[in-house]
Amino acid sequence: MIRKILKDYLSQALESEGFGYVKPEVLPTVNPRFGDYYSAVVLKLAKGARKQRPEKIAKSLVAKLAKNEELFRVKIGPNNFINFSISAKFLRSSIRKIVEDGEKFGRVEIGRGRRAQVEFVSANPTGPLTLGNGRGGFTGDALANCLKAAGYQVEREYYINDTGSQIKNLGFSVLDVLGVKAADRGDLYRGEYIVEIARELEKEIDIERNKERPYEVGEAAAKIAFVKLIKPVLAKIKINFDNFVSERQLHEAGEVAAALELLKKKNLTEEREGATWFKSKASLEDKDRVLVRSEIDGERAPTYFLADIAYHLNKFNRGFDKVIDIWGADHAGYVPRMRSAAKELGFDEKLDIIIVQLVRLVEGGKEVRMSKRTGTFITLEELVDEVGLDVARFFFISHAAGSHMDFDLQVAREQSLKNPVYYVQYAHARAGSILKMAQKNGFNFGNLSRVDLSLLNQPSEIALIKSLIKFPEVLEDICQTYAAHLLPTYTREVSDAFHKFYEQVRVIDLEDKETSLARLALVAATRVVLRNSLQLLGISHPEKMEKIEEANGTNNRKSRK
Repeated sequence: MIRKILKDYLSQALESEGFGYVKPEVLPTVNPRFGDYYSAVVLKLAKGARKQRPEKIAKSLVAKLAKNEELFRVKIGPNNFINFSISAKFLRSSIRKIVEDGEKFGRVEIGRGRRAQVEFVSANPTGPLTLGNGRGGFTGDALANCLKAAGYQVEREYYINDTGSQIKNLGFSVLDVLGVKAADRGDLYRGEYIVEIARELEKEIDIERNKERPYEVGEAAAKIAFVKLIKPVLAKIKINFDNFVSERQLHEAGEVAAALELLKKKNLTEEREGATWFKSKASLEDKDRVLVRSEIDGERAPTYFLADIAYHLNKFNRGFDKVIDIWGADHAGYVPRMRSAAKELGFDEKLDIIIVQLVRLVEGGKEVRMSKRTGTFITLEELVDEVGLDVARFFFISHAAGSHMDFDLQVAREQSLKNPVYYVQYAHARAGSILKMAQKNGFNFGNLSRVDLSLLNQPSEIALIKSLIKFPEVLEDICQTYAAHLLPTYTREVSDAFHKFYEQVRVIDLEDKETSLARLALVAATRVVLRNSLQLLGISHPEKMEKIEEANGTNNRKSRK
């Protein structure tokens, strides 16, 4: 990975100049006039080394780094930034590594020997999966794939919130459908799916005997909702979980009660107003939170907050080095209280919480809201049926989790290169078609040691190679920042560079077989990177895309036969 190589050389130069305590950062440049990568480490040094001018520090470091011209050229840029330009020799040699590594190319080792858990989707078992569940689901699945490729031992987990007021409300909703009217309740769940659950429930329990027991009816209905409405859709969208953990089972196993006792032992609770409160010295909120409510009908019920603390204790007792929670926007207010508890219980450094913002479905500039099945919202399954799984995955993952998202149905339905996922998939299919055509014309580039890669000198060739070698860096950045949207953005960058390369040079030229072999090696490397990227996204990588190929012409228009 070239960025790591640059960091290592820069670290050595810093150490030789007496600045070994500084860890330099190396980033890709935005403007190619300033090379391929840069470091602003001189600015950082200049603040602490007041006796030395920044210009002098920069010149000293560049003098040390200039000895490595076979790998890179180095210059002092504006603001004493150190700019690196990667050598053509290194770039060309990277093609050989990409093709030879194949499906292993891009993998990094930052997670080797460490265990990570990603908890996502975790929709309440009260109805179908929503668009918000899909956004968090696809993002979490792609992130888990990336962590695994970075060496982590990864577990995917779904937390089933099958206790509490929403379960009782589900019971009231089902009973209402079955003719047992709940007086003065305007918050019932509505839609055809409630009717479906009610009809299934009639086969399992005696409704007449349970009409005064809405909570028990809700528990039974939640099991049906999970089995009939949620699990089949998870299978359909190809998200596989290692574990399903039930909140109800945490209560039954005594883990919620044990969590309360632990908090009391650590002097983190306070009794007042008939309730038990969480009292944290490290509180990140401006008020205390209730752990156990005051008595109602002779019972003191634990809150979701206490159950969440118990659940996280359960996670860390399983030995995870990193726990990543992906929550919907409606849970944003829960983050400070969970962080406060994590800090007091000693696992704050191991816990990361990602909030996925809302999704708005739009078509023709207008929001689409209604669904016949739910009565109020479009389900994830309906959307996937409408636009296809690959499109839904790519669109959802393409947006940063913390940003609000408009899902454009018009673009999603487009079966052309205007649709970004088809644009990327087509680049992969085009690369494969070129290689097949080359084989039909007698080209054999299996032994890369005999291919003269020094023949790759065209700007479009160099630009494509520079794009390909970033793949391990993108994966590393995702695993450190959890910004899964960087991956679809990267696949579009590679596809852009590949399509430009294809249009600007003659790949298959029977009159210049040596150059053709070098270019075919570059095509093969592109195919490796696109395939590996699409696999991490959980998106298919078709070998042929006939409709798009017919419209765009896969055969190289500049080929000579």
